[in-house]
Order: sequence, then structure tokens, then C-alpha cells
Amino acid sequence: MQATSKASFEAASRSWEAVLAAHGDRGLHLGEQIYGVADLLAGSAPLRRSLSDPSRSGADKAELADRVLRGAVDDEVTDLVAGLVRSRWSAPESLAAALEVLAVDSILAGAQAAGRLESVEDEVFRLERLLARERDLRLALSNRDVPAERRVQLVDSVFADKLEPETRAFLIRAVQGVTTRSISSALNSAVERAAERRRRLVATVMAASPLTPVQVGRLQGILERAYGRPVEVKVGLDERVIGGMRITVGSEVVDATMLARLDEARRRLAG
Repeated sequence: MQATSKASFEAASRSWEAVLAAHGDRGLHLGEQIYGVADLLAGSAPLRRSLSDPSRSGADKAELADRVLRGAVDDEVTDLVAGLVRSRWSAPESLAAALEVLAVDSILAGAQAAGRLESVEDEVFRLERLLARERDLRLALSNRDVPAERRVQLVDSVFADKLEPETRAFLIRAVQGVTTRSISSALNSAVERAAERRRRLVATVMAASPLTPVQVGRLQGILERAYGRPVEVKVGLDERVIGGMRITVGSEVVDATMLARLDEARRRLAG
């Protein structure tokens, strides 16, 4: 997001977190309603432009949002969107993107309220790795030539009741293909938001062979010293990895050899 949109999103996110603190047990429900609003904007260019038009007053846009949404979604969601459109956005797409992130945060808040945030984070990560390995399933779920309803049916036939409700919601959203992001990208974003909710960075480690708990712990320590904050290490297997390991933190690919050298230098300086 550009600076203007980022500031608007951060302000909205802070306000919404207060709502989630009081209604976290409804997080999944609220998140799915926010997804619905994002779909409404995605499907109506005139409405999307009207709600993000910088030439219209914030009050006018908020009134329009209220007319469209009041009674169709919960009052909290209507108030959220009305507050969002009062703010300034660099582009109409930024408003829709903000809604997507707030929907993810809401669903994760629901998992947190139920005491399963960490398990949902792990499950979404394992699901993303499974789809990375199972090419036929991944292609079937992402095939835009097949109606979204049939792809959702495939999700339920394959996974049945094996997924937490929050994990299923993220997978369904990714499969429906409302945005141009891949299924993998959508699931990774959910993992990163979950880790951020637990105040942790996510380090995705792709290794040619399994890592021992000792190796994972050592790597976690190196990364936490390098980044200065808690790091959640997620390990996946990929025999194609050259050199034994590839580490990604957010959008940054970390050179494991250089990271180890940096850690060794720091230990020596510390005496």
C-alpha cells in the first residue's frame, strides 16, 4: 500500500481490534461478512469508485456505505466499512485490499478467542505445503474454468471435517479466486498475519531433508538474534533445494551461510 492507504488501514485496524477484543468469539462470522463486502466492491466498479472517490466528502461516502450495507451485514461490519470510506485511499483497489486483511484478522481473532490460534497457523502452513506437493489437487482447486462452487465442493470432499473452521475459511477464500493471488500466496498471508498476531515473524525453511528439533531451535535462535524479535520457524521439505536449506522471512530470502557467519561474528564480539 502507498503511504496514504497504509495510514488509513492502520487507523482502521486499531479501531477494529477494539471491536474484536469484545466480539472475538464472532470473529469467523464477522470475517466472512467482511469478505462478502470485499466481493461486493470487487463486483461493482461504480460502487468501488464512489466509496473511494477523493472528491466526495467522507460523510457522504459513509452515508452511502450505510445505505448499502445496513441490515445486510452485522452493524459492526457496517460501521467498519463506513469508517474505512471516511478515510483517504490511494486507489480504489487499496480499500478492497484493506478489507481482505481485516477479514483475515477477524477470523484469526476468532481462532484466538477459541484458544486455537497457534494450531490454525500450523494447520494453514501444513495445508499450503501439501498443496505445493500435490500438483493435481492444486491445479484442480485453482482452475478458473471450473465454477467456484464445484471447487469448494472439492475442498469439502477432500478435507471433509479434517480442518479447523478458520483454516477451511482461508482455503475456501483462496480457492474462490476473488483476487489474482495464488492459493499459496493467500494461505501464506494468513500464516504471516497469524504470526504477527502472536507478535512473531515467520521464517519458512525449505530443507532437502528433515531438521532435528535441535537444529530448528538453533536456527530459531540465530534468526531471532538477527531480527531482534521472536521468530516462528516453519519447516517444509523440498528435495530440489540446493545446498540443503532455503530460508524466507516475509519477502526476504535469507542466505543461511551468511546468517550463520553473522551469528558467529556476534558471538565472538560478545566474548
